[in-house]
Amino acid sequence: MGMTLAQKIIKRHLVDGEMIPGTEIALHIDQTLTQDATGTMAYLEFETMGIDRVKTERSVAYIDHNTLQSGFENADDHRYIQSVAKKHGIYFSRPGNGICHQVHLERFGIPGKTLIGSDSHTPTGGGIGMLAMGAGGLDVAVAMGGGAYHITMPKMTKVNLTGKLTPFVTAKDVSLEILRILSVKGGVGHIIEWGGEGIQTLSVPERATITNMGTELGATTSIFPSDEVTRAFLKAQGREDAFVPLCADADAVYDRVIDIDLSTLKPLIACPHSPDNVVTVESLSGTKVDQVCIGSCTNSSLYDMLKVAALLKGKTIDPSVSLSVSPGSKQVLTMLADCGALSDILAAGARVLECACGPCIGMGFSPNSAGVSLRTFNRNFEGRSGTADGKVYLVSPETAVAAALTGVITDPTTLGECPKVEMPSAFLINDTAILPPAPVDEADKVEILRGPNIKEFPSTKPLEKDVSAELVLKVGDNITTDHIMPAGAKILPYRSNIPYLSQFCFGVCDKTFPERAKAAGASVVVGGSNYGQGSSREHAALVPLYLGVRAVIAKSFARIHAANLINAGILPLTFQNPEDYDKLKAGDTLILSDIAKGLSGGVVTLYDQTANLSIELVADFTERQIEILKDGGLLAYTKNR
Repeated sequence: MGMTLAQKIIKRHLVDGEMIPGTEIALHIDQTLTQDATGTMAYLEFETMGIDRVKTERSVAYIDHNTLQSGFENADDHRYIQSVAKKHGIYFSRPGNGICHQVHLERFGIPGKTLIGSDSHTPTGGGIGMLAMGAGGLDVAVAMGGGAYHITMPKMTKVNLTGKLTPFVTAKDVSLEILRILSVKGGVGHIIEWGGEGIQTLSVPERATITNMGTELGATTSIFPSDEVTRAFLKAQGREDAFVPLCADADAVYDRVIDIDLSTLKPLIACPHSPDNVVTVESLSGTKVDQVCIGSCTNSSLYDMLKVAALLKGKTIDPSVSLSVSPGSKQVLTMLADCGALSDILAAGARVLECACGPCIGMGFSPNSAGVSLRTFNRNFEGRSGTADGKVYLVSPETAVAAALTGVITDPTTLGECPKVEMPSAFLINDTAILPPAPVDEADKVEILRGPNIKEFPSTKPLEKDVSAELVLKVGDNITTDHIMPAGAKILPYRSNIPYLSQFCFGVCDKTFPERAKAAGASVVVGGSNYGQGSSREHAALVPLYLGVRAVIAKSFARIHAANLINAGILPLTFQNPEDYDKLKAGDTLILSDIAKGLSGGVVTLYDQTANLSIELVADFTERQIEILKDGGLLAYTKNR
């Protein structure tokens, strides 16, 4: 029996475990990346481990999230990260050089290599055949130190693409179509492998859009083969020597196969407030639009931007619409300027923002009150834009331009002839904004620079025999890490200051949560299905840890968030009977008894003292995870060993 592409890469990097779906495996990691919203904490954790130099083939620290410097906090974090990178063997991508996933694809990604990043959209690297996965910052720190990355061996889903996209239908529409088919939970426990004759019609930037959006399926990662399309991209980047041909075996067996005929797709749009709330653009034609944002790690490549410029050339955006354009990297921005396309974008009335994540994480350019914002981004979670009642829709760059020109949601196929964009045979190469680390023999001379906003990792303690705690908060299905630990311009600067950050925890759901959790001393949170979907931000576990959360009980968890809870020493337990969710009420006193014994047996008993009832909870952990929980989290576990 043949192997899938992902299975081949996993086999070459397997450190421990067997490739049996549902069992834990350990992988050797070749590359890591961090960004500044998660990087400061990751590097504080790495320093705590006491390792002098990273052990990976390549580790890169990107500054792309907290670039809005309204105070000293972000600048101090950037200075700290730069000094740590220089001392410990990490490359440093300066502010303005671009979004981590776009730059990594351009300058560092290598087919067949493993990559984990402290950002959930790290699977973008699958566009060139990498096994690239999002992870918590602590997992990334461990990998930088030479440790293995542990995951549950995924099942394999094959998506067969046939046909060819018609004019004005894009890779973003392919992403929205698979979300419509599978939902935001449909990829959980799976790797999505893209194949079929249709992939030959997709460029690397288009493939990267699809693998980027695979994160929204809850998938472990997504991956395309490495073929002549990949070779052409790497050659244009001056990195043809990094090319390795990779594909699945012809007789590879998949757990699930999905067929999509590209020629049948229409322009699609994801409605508020979930990426899988997908309908055709045509069905919403005429809906008033207030704002349009083009960019993010999903659609900010040169390919995307040249299409935008061509559609805007000689035209003016509707006076009622505010349009922002964020190129994905300095390379993209410079090439746009050199060919004159940037002038076309500016002449149309767009505001060109920095090469950074920007509006995607609520870092500026929030919509007006109750405003309708069409964005080429990957997430439209409630409140993520920075406007609590903003209505965010996810679209392709073509659909975004159509709305900017008309002032209403407009099917882009009505715009006339679709401009053709050719990828360049050679990109402009200028890596002056990527700073190499100090040589090994000079590293001791490098001083680590810390600002006053940078606080230590929150303290943990070994697992208690019994826990008595108040059920402080009960929430529903699809609670995202944006619900748990919001982003945005007002909050992100405090990612390195857990005590201050804690006052915003669960602010989208219940602004009184931090105060009540502190008053309770020990607390439990109860959630529905797919709890913790979205960003890989470990702050969604570290802040609850600081506030005294001992356990989170849910119907099911998103992969990365469950791992982050374990890493923080918080118990992620699931209901044996989902109906028991309805029996628990906020304010009840809950008792978890003889926890260590329960972990070993796979079932922990919960006694609701207030309601006088017992509930069985599933404790589905590996032996390693149990030891991590007993020690009080991954950092303590690693230091103890």
